[in-house]
Amino acid sequence: MADKATGERLGFIGLGVMGTPMAGHLAKAGYRLTVHDLNPDAAKRVAQPYNNVAVAHSPKEVGAASDIVITMLPSGNEVRAVALGEDGLRHGLRPGSLLLDTSSAEPWHTMEVATHLADAGIAMVDAPVSGAEPGAKAAELVFMVGGAANDVARVLPLFAVLGQKYFHLGPVGSGHTMKAINNFISAITLMATTEGLIAGTKSGLDPVAMNDVIDASTAGSWISRTQFRQRIFNRRYDDAFKLALMMKDINIAGRIIAAAELELPLAAAAQRLWAEIQAHQPAAASLSELVRALEIRTGVELKPRE
Repeated sequence: MADKATGERLGFIGLGVMGTPMAGHLAKAGYRLTVHDLNPDAAKRVAQPYNNVAVAHSPKEVGAASDIVITMLPSGNEVRAVALGEDGLRHGLRPGSLLLDTSSAEPWHTMEVATHLADAGIAMVDAPVSGAEPGAKAAELVFMVGGAANDVARVLPLFAVLGQKYFHLGPVGSGHTMKAINNFISAITLMATTEGLIAGTKSGLDPVAMNDVIDASTAGSWISRTQFRQRIFNRRYDDAFKLALMMKDINIAGRIIAAAELELPLAAAAQRLWAEIQAHQPAAASLSELVRALEIRTGVELKPRE
C-alpha cells in the first residue's frame, strides 16, 4: 500500500552526516520510510523516534518496500554496489519505481546505473546537494538535478521537504556533473581565501578583521561565511566534510575537464596542490585540515589578535 499521507512509500540508504537529518525530515513529514545503513545502529537511531520508519537489512529489502529510494552515499562506487549488487535495489524495486541519488557521485557511474535500472523499468534521478551538514539539518539544501522531466516532477515534493531550491540541469548525470564543478570551485575558493588571509596576517593584519572585510566585499563567498570564524580562528578544524571526499570531487571535475579536451591552468594547478596536501593526511581528515596544512607550510597561524 502507498503511504496515505503522501502517495509514495520511501526508502533511504546512507545514514551518515547528511542522510540522518534528511531521513528525519522525511519521517516528520509523514512519509512511510524504510531505512538501511551499513551501520545497523545508525538505522536504528533514525527509526527509533517514529512509528512510520522501519529498518531493513539490505538494499534489496529497502527496494521491495519502496516506490522511491533515496541514496546518500560517499561516491558512485557505493551507489553502484547498492543499486546493482547481488543484494541490491534492482532485485527489490518494481517496474515503475525510482532511484533518487543525492550522493556526490561520478557522472559516468550514474549513467551506467541508470541504464541498468532502465532495463528493469526503474527510473533514476541524480540530485546531489549543496549546503553541507548545516543545510541538511535545517532542510535548506540546494539540489542539482539530472533526469527526465516527468521523473523530476515526481520527486519535487521531496525537494520541498529537504531543501529550499532545485535546478534541473538536463538528463541523468547532469546533476553530478554540476556538483563536481561546484565543489571544484569551492575547493579553489577555500585555498585562495586561506592564502589571502595568510598573506594579510603575515603583513600585520588581524585575520578576523580581514574575514569581516571579505564578507562585506567582492571576495566574499560561502566559504568565507562558514569556515574561518566557525572552524579555523577557534583552532577546531572540525568541518564534518572529509578532505578525501573533496579530493574525490576535484578528481571528478578533472576528468570532466579532460573529457572536454580543455586546458584550464588554474584547475590543473589546484588539482595538483590539493592532491599534494591530501596525500599527507589521514583518510578521515576533515576538510579544515587543508587550512592547517597551509598554515604549517607558511608558518603563519590564522588566530585572532590577543
